[in-house]
Amino acid sequence: MKFYIIGDVTVDHLYHLERLPEPGEEVTPQQASMKPGGAGGTMSVTLARLGHAVTLAARVGDDPFAEYALSRVRESGVSEAAIQRDATLITSTITVMQTRDGERAMISDGAANRQLDPAGFRKKDVEGADALIINAYALTEGPQREYSLAAIEAARGAKTPVPVFIDLGTGAVNKAGTSLLNDVVGADYLMLNQHELQALTGTSSISAALAQLGKAGARRVVVKVGKMGSITWTPEDTELVDAYRPAGKVVDSTGAGDTFTAVFAHAILAGAGIGGAARAANAAGALAATGFGAQERPITHEDLSAIVPELAAAATAPAPAPAKTTRSRKTPAS
Repeated sequence: MKFYIIGDVTVDHLYHLERLPEPGEEVTPQQASMKPGGAGGTMSVTLARLGHAVTLAARVGDDPFAEYALSRVRESGVSEAAIQRDATLITSTITVMQTRDGERAMISDGAANRQLDPAGFRKKDVEGADALIINAYALTEGPQREYSLAAIEAARGAKTPVPVFIDLGTGAVNKAGTSLLNDVVGADYLMLNQHELQALTGTSSISAALAQLGKAGARRVVVKVGKMGSITWTPEDTELVDAYRPAGKVVDSTGAGDTFTAVFAHAILAGAGIGGAARAANAAGALAATGFGAQERPITHEDLSAIVPELAAAATAPAPAPAKTTRSRKTPAS
């Protein structure tokens, strides 16, 4: 299958703490690391490792961080044909502070990502894909938003419409609020967590939020509800899909939601129903959290077919040859 993905690539600075520091306080982390990350990068790597042909549309700076941010993308064979270089802005970085009980604080800079130039968008690339996946940060502001909206229009207008998967993010919803609703409600599959769902709709409960999305025209919604698993919703049915408990210890939730989204899309295109896809995605997100860093723990066909047997057939598809590595196009900041 061919996936076209629009989302950020970043360098993640991860700090695991006993507790989050107070203002002005200095603390020593229990563990510190630097890893490639970003929603676009993580979804791309996850799908490429599962044998799909993936094109990633993102923008990085002309700096050493760019090479590191893209290192797993290249190792996995993701096409860099839609990666742009920014001559002015730096590659995005994210600082994540996380405690063992799951409390988190983040410092995030969209940097070059938000300047993804729509002049570089090629309509035929989306029309020739089997699915378009967009992380909602790409819909919040700047040229990256124009690029994403053009891609959605191309997917919907293709001779054979291309299914659109949109995954929200807490920072994106906090920034854009209910104004995001019109951009995302028409997605074939909309994925978000409970906080994002309620902030997007301005409601105080999951049931009220889902009812409002239904009235707005939503087709299929998947709500990530943490330790409870996920909730799948269609106009005809609502189901709680139990969480998956991995054998390994959960050590870092960075990127787990992005892995969830990628595997959900993989499972849908492999023929699973929305409930089966959610089960596979629950497992993938949990397994991803057993490694330090968003892209550390590979998700395999064996992992998924053990949870959703109908996905076993997807494991027989040959993996595409790794894409040739070429230096991304350098364009001025928009």
